[in-house]
Amino acid sequence: MGARGTAVLSPRALGRALLGRQLLLDRADLGVAAATEHLFGLNAQDPELPYLALWNRLERFAIEDLTVAIENGVLVRSTMMRATQHLMSAADFRLIRPVLAPLLRRVQRNAFGGRTAGVDLDALVTDAAGLLTDGAALTRPELGRALASTRPDTDPNALGWTVQYLLPVVHPAPSGTWGNRGATPFAAFPGVPESATAEDVGEMVRRYLAAFGPATVADARSWSGVGGLREVFERLRPELRTYTDESGRELFDLPDRELPPAELPVPVRLLPEFDATLLAHADRTRVMTEEIRRQVCQGAAVAATVLVDGTVAATWTKDRTGALTVVPLRPIATADRAAIEAEALRLLAFAAPGVDHTVHFHW
Repeated sequence: MGARGTAVLSPRALGRALLGRQLLLDRADLGVAAATEHLFGLNAQDPELPYLALWNRLERFAIEDLTVAIENGVLVRSTMMRATQHLMSAADFRLIRPVLAPLLRRVQRNAFGGRTAGVDLDALVTDAAGLLTDGAALTRPELGRALASTRPDTDPNALGWTVQYLLPVVHPAPSGTWGNRGATPFAAFPGVPESATAEDVGEMVRRYLAAFGPATVADARSWSGVGGLREVFERLRPELRTYTDESGRELFDLPDRELPPAELPVPVRLLPEFDATLLAHADRTRVMTEEIRRQVCQGAAVAATVLVDGTVAATWTKDRTGALTVVPLRPIATADRAAIEAEALRLLAFAAPGVDHTVHFHW
């Protein structure tokens, strides 16, 4: 049973805990499906991102491992946390999509409510589901045009986007696989409940803490985009362990999770854009200072980052010629620079084989 904790956790201690939960202290011997469930989803706003995320975290990982899991439907890509594209296991999608439904309805209303005024949204969803039966897949423009054909004077683009938010759809392969960009198809995903139970929301919180804890209520809300979580945490309080951060905020965690030592040495990591490690908390000081956060997170963009001693030290980009450029955001010691270069060359060997690789530091 949980009890109110007295231990105060520093940002460094919280950072080590996060790296451990996110498989960034040591690469794990897991398959892609088990790893994705352990991490509770991977950002997939670009096809390469889940591949690079898993490369950072798994001992043995090849591009075809993830591609096959997506092709087989073991992992599915859809609009999920924070109304952004993520890759999750099929089982986790069935769990979390109903929990996210109120958020996604709100996003639809805010973004497209005016352009769908007068449209019967329930009938729209029913018609869209009918168009996507028997394994049919349509791109958003195709689906929007088909729905607009029986709804004169409506905006096909708004109709397609509305379906994306209101109907549980996934984007089947080859969409979302390595190197495949372009039009995104929609396909129906059966077996998703229309609404979440209280136990579903509680299970989401437990899974979030397993992947990102210890964390505050605000952290869980920031990661998911779901409101009303304070009541959920209060209901779960008897089964959770609690701590306090240096600002006096209450942190929750699963009772059986041990925290790694705050001074534990950690390896250099080159995280892809939008990596959940940087986005899973309202307070991100466990992984970067506020000054660095402003340089990494600009508008809707979140840069690819280099972790040195567990916190963001630089951003990185790669081009198609096999060159990777590191832009330091704080002083980097000579030994750390060598470790960054070695890790960058390993990443390039994975992502761009068959070409000469170079690593540049842009000071």
